[in-house]
Amino acid sequence: MLFFTAIDFETACSNRASICQVGLIRVENSEIVKEISLMVKPPSNYYDPYFTGSIHGIGPQNTESSPLFCEIWPEIAPYIKGQTVVAHNMPFDYSCLSQALTLYNIPVPEFKRECTYRMYGSNLKSLCRQYNIKLNHHDALSDSRACAMLYINYFKTTGNIPKNLL
Repeated sequence: MLFFTAIDFETACSNRASICQVGLIRVENSEIVKEISLMVKPPSNYYDPYFTGSIHGIGPQNTESSPLFCEIWPEIAPYIKGQTVVAHNMPFDYSCLSQALTLYNIPVPEFKRECTYRMYGSNLKSLCRQYNIKLNHHDALSDSRACAMLYINYFKTTGNIPKNLL
């Protein structure tokens, strides 16, 4: 039985603290028990037009009335603090989280980090095609759900589940 959180962040620009969408999936006993999708107002609600037009389609009009990251942190923190957290490109997602928390003077919590990109060695879109996982790429909830499914699949296939995930 697996217990973990899968997470994905979309950013408004190259500044990793510019989180504009959070997707979070909580898995308990190898089943998805919670899905959270939040739009977040990045600092100054600034968007690089390339990110809006070529990556995720999210723009300032989508987050104008959204809460800041510091305001949504209390909702997602329990799924991260002291947990096993999985992302498809954990170095990116960890840097987004740590830079956003630092921006708002919130301590970065301890948690175990896992990376499905490192485990599989391939990009999310290709893996979803290969394993028949539905994906709306660069929608944070869809990306985090796909990541969760890949993580579960990895351990079902190998049968080698680390004790910290039981």
